[in-house]
Amino acid sequence: MPWDVARRLAHAAARPGKVVSRGLDTAGECVLATPLVSPVAVPPVDRAAMDGYAVRGAGPWRVIGQVKAGTADPGALEDGEATGIVTGAALPDGATSVVRSEDAAVSGDRLEGAAEDGRHIRRAGEECRPGDHLLPAGVVVTPAVLGLAATVGLNRLTVIPSPTVAALVTGDELVHRGPSTPGRVRDAIGPMLPTLITRSGAKPTAATGEEYGAVRHLGDSREELIDALRETRADLILVSGSSAAGPADHLRPALAALGAELIIDGVACRPGHPQALAQLPDGRLVLGLPGNPFAALVAFLTLGVAAIRRLRGLPLPELTHIAVPGAIPCHPTSTRLVPVRLTPQGAVPIGHGGAAMLRGPATADALAVVAPGPSEAIAARLLPLDPGARPWAG
Repeated sequence: MPWDVARRLAHAAARPGKVVSRGLDTAGECVLATPLVSPVAVPPVDRAAMDGYAVRGAGPWRVIGQVKAGTADPGALEDGEATGIVTGAALPDGATSVVRSEDAAVSGDRLEGAAEDGRHIRRAGEECRPGDHLLPAGVVVTPAVLGLAATVGLNRLTVIPSPTVAALVTGDELVHRGPSTPGRVRDAIGPMLPTLITRSGAKPTAATGEEYGAVRHLGDSREELIDALRETRADLILVSGSSAAGPADHLRPALAALGAELIIDGVACRPGHPQALAQLPDGRLVLGLPGNPFAALVAFLTLGVAAIRRLRGLPLPELTHIAVPGAIPCHPTSTRLVPVRLTPQGAVPIGHGGAAMLRGPATADALAVVAPGPSEAIAARLLPLDPGARPWAG
């Protein structure tokens, strides 16, 4: 399947989670399911925007008191009067401006300073009024969104919760400490997956029960893989090392045994072509990642990020185009994913981009998406290596 088609299909195959109501302490990184509408005016009354003196009319003024923070009734000013005030305090009725402390000259009860009508005053409703639509549905709940919700007096938000993702890393040859040795290979995929999951806006979850973390390691056993897939409760299950067609690759037979529908069976890209996406009868998605580390990373960024975006209720971002000053050789039938460094002249390949290599992507700024063709590409699109980064505009 062409790379672009597979990416779009993975997004379309997922379904957003059930809408829930969350307190502000647990709504972060979820996605708004309904617009954020202000129930009140902010600020509710005219407030001081600076420490200093609330004044009425032109100076000089007679200082008659002090408005403290939290004062519910700051009183009123007559023409020629002033009162001390702190930032955020409600203004007395009749106040026409605020003289900053650093601009004020006070002698006894006499105040002099520069005043301009409306200066250093936050007017009632300046930020929003009751019924104002502050944010549309589909916005990620960032720290600023949480603060805005609190500002308008909300305690809860209606959101699509972050999806859960678990990972199964297969392979009898894998070791999980120390370097590779003859006949044994250090697992480089397992350490990548929890951060990739989190940076994609999903929640890593135990692969099976509390005894396992977000990544569970399995041997090359079809029965063990079937049991793990059956037992793992996650919206998306990643399986690495079993997605090809060799004698130790059990993913497809395991999916068939569980009655899964194979949605994507291989993607025309280099590296990462053995990737696959399937849906179990209960709706859980299974993503097959190749066993080579860079190929697995490409598969996650291609199908995994697309599926997670949809599970979160977010659109699939378009990718920006960029010049390739030195040209990149095209593959005749497959999309190439090439580690590049971004320069003022465009995207420059940095090498070390083989399916088993992570040196290239570890030092790259992005992956250049090079369409198939008969010659060399002088332009490409950019795929972020960090799925949590703000996507470049299309």
